Amino acid sequence: MITEFTLPTPTANVEAITGPDGNIWFAESTGRKIGRITPSGALTEFPIPGLEATLDGIALGSDGNLWFAEAYASKIGRISVNGAIAEFALPTTGLFHYSITSGPDGNLWFTEDGPRKIGRITVGGAITEFSIVTTDGYPGAITSGPDGNLWFTENIGNRIGRITTAGDITEYPLPIAHRGVFWITTGPDGRLWYTEQVVSKIGRLTPTTILPTVPLPPTILLTLAALAGVGLFQVARFGRGPQQRRGGPTSWSQTRT
Repeated sequence: MITEFTLPTPTANVEAITGPDGNIWFAESTGRKIGRITPSGALTEFPIPGLEATLDGIALGSDGNLWFAEAYASKIGRISVNGAIAEFALPTTGLFHYSITSGPDGNLWFTEDGPRKIGRITVGGAITEFSIVTTDGYPGAITSGPDGNLWFTENIGNRIGRITTAGDITEYPLPIAHRGVFWITTGPDGRLWYTEQVVSKIGRLTPTTILPTVPLPPTILLTLAALAGVGLFQVARFGRGPQQRRGGPTSWSQTRT
């Protein structure tokens, strides 16, 4: 049975997560508020100070607070389950969109698409930014991976990126161009799943360690092509290319939605 609850703020455009208090917490992108709804449907909204913030994500921190990204205001915000709000200004300012997630190191990690950076903020509010060197490496969504790293998408660059908790960034081109890759999450199978919005598909990759490869001779390529019928074609197609590096995904596959 589906039950709907009307928000006090019309056209709020929300993104929601489960909070540590057993309630659902959500960021209202256009409403510039953080909302809370109990399982019985009781709604409460907490306005964000100022008028410039557009909320682009919300995540549960290791400190038991909810953390959110304020696009256009160049801030990361924090709200307690009691509704107390604190804001932390980013070193890089501008009109940027953000995504935020809780990292395996107890910090919050976020993307800054305009300046092409990945950011990290401790629960104490200390901020560090890491630059993406490729000129079209505008990061979109970010998630904690099953391998202890953070993984993010690059819509314009058509890549999946990985950043370690030490700040080392590696980028992996998708096997096929112009996919519109954006949302990404870790699945219960230990793989990363991402959306391809341009072609209406779901992609999947396995972030396990592999050895560097060299170009294969034609005879081996023909053998690999013959193995396509048993599901090895995607691995072979990506693995033979010069872009593959140690620590990258062993396989790519796409599922039609």
